[in-house]
Amino acid sequence: MIVTLIVICEIGFWVLLAAGLAVRYLLRMPRTGLAVLLMEPLLEIVLLVVTAIDLKNGAEPSWKHGLAALYIGYTVGHGHRTIKWLDGHAAHRFGGAPPPVKPPRHGLGRAKHEGKVWLGTAVAAAVTTALLQIAVWYVGDPSRTGSLQDWMQVAWRAAAIHGLIALSYAIWPKKAPAPAGSALPARHPEDVPDLLVGGTGKDEEQIR
Repeated sequence: MIVTLIVICEIGFWVLLAAGLAVRYLLRMPRTGLAVLLMEPLLEIVLLVVTAIDLKNGAEPSWKHGLAALYIGYTVGHGHRTIKWLDGHAAHRFGGAPPPVKPPRHGLGRAKHEGKVWLGTAVAAAVTTALLQIAVWYVGDPSRTGSLQDWMQVAWRAAAIHGLIALSYAIWPKKAPAPAGSALPARHPEDVPDLLVGGTGKDEEQIR
């Protein structure tokens, strides 16, 4: 049931997001659309409550509960950024707003952007760990909570890998491509040596 609910929450996330943006920009009802978007966290609350009830009813802690915690953590860490990104594009496409500013692609600006994205992953790992630790205390039996603790390691392992990728942009910053037409500048004909223009110049004056 937990896995099914996770799938329902994921589908519900995108349905609410599409509905909120449609009401906000197509129907020109920004406040109502915002209210629909603000309903997104209710999905995670429902999943959290159902997971807690499942454990309370004596369900064996398993990877399903760990996956539920990881899903909630990821939504907390990256959900707002995803909604903001899509809202900017919808505002441009349907609301006449200027196009959203694209993140930097090169240099220190790209490194800072990747660092901010990684902070979302770190928040996701922290939220996942907090939820799983609460579940461990709730069950109160170390012999039954090994899988939940394993998911804590999964969350931080993913954050560490993402952190190394983000750090690589600071250690080896991506260089911007050379601008078009940056080859050697054209030279004025007067700057070309005499021998390259048919031997004109002082030699010709001497012949005369």
